[in-house]
Amino acid sequence: MTKIISAKHKIDRRLGVNLWGRAKSPLNKREYGPGQHGMHRKKPSDYGVQLMAKQKLRGYYGNISEKQFLKYYKEAVRRKGDTSENLIGILESRLDAVVYRMKAVPTVFASRQFVSHGHIMVNGKKVNIPSYLVKVGDVVEVKEKSRAVPMVMEALASAERDIPDYIQIEENGFKAKYVGTPKLADVPYPVQMEPNLVVEFYSR
Repeated sequence: MTKIISAKHKIDRRLGVNLWGRAKSPLNKREYGPGQHGMHRKKPSDYGVQLMAKQKLRGYYGNISEKQFLKYYKEAVRRKGDTSENLIGILESRLDAVVYRMKAVPTVFASRQFVSHGHIMVNGKKVNIPSYLVKVGDVVEVKEKSRAVPMVMEALASAERDIPDYIQIEENGFKAKYVGTPKLADVPYPVQMEPNLVVEFYSR
């Protein structure tokens, strides 16, 4: 098992949810946390519930660092409108998230690596920064030379995930246009996300 897969499974078990809705999640067999005390979960405090909501969102997007996540929260506060909805919009506009949504890769972890290795272009120019924020109207595509990568072919053929309405697919899935910033209800999370609790956590 690779480090990425191992880490992904640990996140699932620690949080007690099948975070990405994948068939191979260990939660499908044992719904408790890792370690000898994993089966004995105490009812969390309000703080614990808010912390868990933050960890779920951070974990879902490839375990974003706390520093980066706090930066997104502050940007969400700065923007007009509902802070929790703004936070979701920012997270979904990350380049690695868009590449994952267009099904060019099987996981968010693979997406981060795929972008970092220079396989993705935005508006015709190579971008290798996973945290790059895509704007509405931007076109994201897999480079011509990278389209035959087995991982890409398998991901595109998979029926495990649906492509959301704010991602407009072109060229057999190798190119996508980011047509709108989504709200929480628009995002196909396999588990319930509660960005309002994340806002409460940082507002304490």
